[in-house]
Amino acid sequence: MAWIRFLSERRFASAIPAAILTLHGGLLAYSATQHSPVISEVNHLPAGLSHLYSGRFDLFRVNPPLVRTVAALPVALMAPETDWHRYDSSPLLRPDLEVGLDFLKANCARSLWFFTVGRWACIPFSILGGYVCFRWARELYGDAAGLTALLLWCFCPYVLGHASLLTPDAHAAALGIAAYYFFWRWLVRVEMGRAIVAGIALGLAELAKTTLLVFYPLWVLTWLIYRIREHGLRNRRAWLDQGEMLLWMVLASVLVLNLGYGFKGSFQPLGDYHFRSQLLNGVESGPDVSRQVGNRFADTWLGAVPVPVPADYFQGIDTQKWDFQRKLWSYLRGEWRHGGWWYYYLYALAIKLPLGTWCLILMSVLCGFWANYRSSWRDELVLLLPIMTILVLVSSQTGFSIHSRYVLPVLPFVYVWCSKVARSLPLRQTLLAVGTVLALGWSVGSSLWYYPHNLSYFNELVGGPKNGHAHLLDSNIAWGQDVLYLKKWYDSHPNARPLHFAHYGLVDPRLVGIEFELPPVAPTSGILRDEVSDELLGPRPGWYAIDMNHLHGTRLGAADGQGEWHSVPDNGCDLTYFQRFRPVGMAGYSIYLYHITLAEANRVRRELGLRELTVAENESPTVNRR
Repeated sequence: MAWIRFLSERRFASAIPAAILTLHGGLLAYSATQHSPVISEVNHLPAGLSHLYSGRFDLFRVNPPLVRTVAALPVALMAPETDWHRYDSSPLLRPDLEVGLDFLKANCARSLWFFTVGRWACIPFSILGGYVCFRWARELYGDAAGLTALLLWCFCPYVLGHASLLTPDAHAAALGIAAYYFFWRWLVRVEMGRAIVAGIALGLAELAKTTLLVFYPLWVLTWLIYRIREHGLRNRRAWLDQGEMLLWMVLASVLVLNLGYGFKGSFQPLGDYHFRSQLLNGVESGPDVSRQVGNRFADTWLGAVPVPVPADYFQGIDTQKWDFQRKLWSYLRGEWRHGGWWYYYLYALAIKLPLGTWCLILMSVLCGFWANYRSSWRDELVLLLPIMTILVLVSSQTGFSIHSRYVLPVLPFVYVWCSKVARSLPLRQTLLAVGTVLALGWSVGSSLWYYPHNLSYFNELVGGPKNGHAHLLDSNIAWGQDVLYLKKWYDSHPNARPLHFAHYGLVDPRLVGIEFELPPVAPTSGILRDEVSDELLGPRPGWYAIDMNHLHGTRLGAADGQGEWHSVPDNGCDLTYFQRFRPVGMAGYSIYLYHITLAEANRVRRELGLRELTVAENESPTVNRR
């Protein structure tokens, strides 16, 4: 184990983490240049610009503004064109989608560079997350554990995929672990200065993601459990002193949260709000409950109570609750459902985290039975409580199950906690040490093998990202990120004209120079509705690019190649018939490429009960049924 002592020397103690973090930042920066804007980014960046230009925060209020505002700062200096004519602040509307599309139209191809610059501006968040994982793990379990936690964060496919975007998920996870680390330091040594630092960090975390609101009750619970054995129930003075510091911690966080919104709408009476979710509006029945607003507190004494957070922050919580309440179409393992599954996130983690990481987690569970591998039970509890709470919280929201990225905040806590297995290295327990190194290498290597396509990463349990679409869709594999890869293929295949493309995203592929039209749809069951002529239906010979979501019959629309957007599923028809063909290639891991011959088209047409095409019909222009 001489190499361990070599790495532990002072001159390497800081150089190695710095090199890993630098590499991590470089990987994120390169990935940011390779992918087209994903669906949520198109909404986030113009919203961030609106915050800077107008001082308003009602656009995309469903998420707090910190990350997108940071992304918008350098973009604002580049003087982008803006179009706010569809901006509406009504709580009944979410105009961020329309405003995002108008931003793309106003800036055309130049908008792609804006998104890249915005992504780069957010990279320091992820570097902070990696550094905190390193520091916390090292302080709990030693130098080897610190490096293990750092490597797990920096090469995690979730982190590499989402931290290279300007959406808030990975960046909020980084701020969340930083806030919790400073809170833990206050628990270890109770000082007012540490309490204020923890409060400031908590406020910044709350400005990134409303999921982290759960930290408030968790911190109180953790403090009570952490101190109960030390102070007992009779040491009132100690409880009061620390309770006062905890109160100052909360006040500091609320101050930072209000500062982030410029105190806009802060301390507005609860009764003045207009809520959309049934939880808050009190509307229990009606012809269209989802379109009604109300306030169950307006006529009660609570209506006069001032809400100590910005109005748009509080209104955003209501909007998020309404999203889950109305239930959206969700997909899991080939099944579409109106609503979600309680085990969706656990299943997603099982197949989207590297198997090497799972090996480390399992080894850490086993190592927990030996005192040499544990920190104090109180310190372990600080790590385990947020993991369990956030998992239970997101799993309980079964209105829809679409984005496994919602569990990203638990990952840094998992990485710090499972890094304990690396203590086998200084303890010279050879078998476990070798297993740790191999598992860590497997985790890092598996993630980097698919770089920079980490957004589409799936582990070997399901056959990697090529088979991931059979299990999960949307931001788990195909979020509109691979249009630039399709463009490279398009330029190198001039014979693939005309190209029929079903894109899942908000960026019109014509912005990057792809000329296309929508593929023809086909009946899913061989039964036509509305007596539509099968001459207008697919399959037909030609070149096709089909996004994974459309391959499985997503209900969202697509660009039509003429500047408009159309619903793809229509009258019992969609594009799932492409599952009957073998693709000839892929653009990234989210778009399948097909070259269908007349014979192949007629084979599937027979299977669908459609009339076969003749050579003459094949030579005529394809007509889409729209």
